[in-house]
Amino acid sequence: MKIDLTDTTAGAINKALVQGRRAIGTPAVGMVLTMVVVTDEENAYDAIKAVEEASHEHPSRMLVVIKRHARTLRDRTHSRLDAEVRVGSEAGAGETVVLRTYGDVSDHADSVVLPLLLPDAPVVVWWPVDAPDNPSADPLGRLAQRRITDLYAVERPLEVLRTRVRFYAPGDTDLAWTRLTLWRSMLAAALDQARMKVTSAAVEAEAENPSAELLARWLEARLDVKADRVVSPGPVVTTVRLGTDNGEIVLDRPEGPLATLTLPGQPPRSLALKVRPLSELIAEELRRLDADDMYAVALRGKGIKETV
Repeated sequence: MKIDLTDTTAGAINKALVQGRRAIGTPAVGMVLTMVVVTDEENAYDAIKAVEEASHEHPSRMLVVIKRHARTLRDRTHSRLDAEVRVGSEAGAGETVVLRTYGDVSDHADSVVLPLLLPDAPVVVWWPVDAPDNPSADPLGRLAQRRITDLYAVERPLEVLRTRVRFYAPGDTDLAWTRLTLWRSMLAAALDQARMKVTSAAVEAEAENPSAELLARWLEARLDVKADRVVSPGPVVTTVRLGTDNGEIVLDRPEGPLATLTLPGQPPRSLALKVRPLSELIAEELRRLDADDMYAVALRGKGIKETV
């Protein structure tokens, strides 16, 4: 069910949500969090699709904030809020409210979002594009226990990565880090099996790849070695090499969903290591809402002292 509201208020939106739930016979209970997505019109479709697919694992209220640029004199002088309320099959396993803000309302989106948050439920904010330099100080970011950004959405990811280090606060995370979960799990399992001291490391990836930089920093912090950054044709991260006194541990994925793991003295083995879709990355991030300590380690590399 879909309800369109023009020049509306947060109170009217809440009433429309209640009306929609009654019409389809679905109660609000069972939703575990509020997911706030701050995006533009160009990227809204993909973002909404991703969070609605993730809602099948994490039923939630999804508030999509789209700040519209003024096209007419009326838009420049008149603050307005339009909303599209989706419940039932139109909204995955939760409910979705698309908020389009005009004029001064765009500068105070938090005042629109606050009355629409689920009571006594955690809040997650995701910026698919154009994230603030300091997410935890952003008006919407201050409402959240978890703040998600994506270095893949910026033109100069390694420059922005330095900004992320400077403004990091517990609760921040980035999808460039989430994309590494399978890599990190396989490398940790390989080291548990090999039981060899690592003396060198190298990460091969396409140029300016933020995931590769985070992976290299994580290896440096965890293994206390220098990790070389090697440019490869890609796509994304292609190979990790860990040098030991007995030979190299190599995890190689030049293309496709399969990787090859090679341990010293053992035959190569094939492992599933696909590039995961956006919905799976978001679903993973919603599984735990406490501070991501390992992301902090990866951001700062050897510069952070950690005990986890």
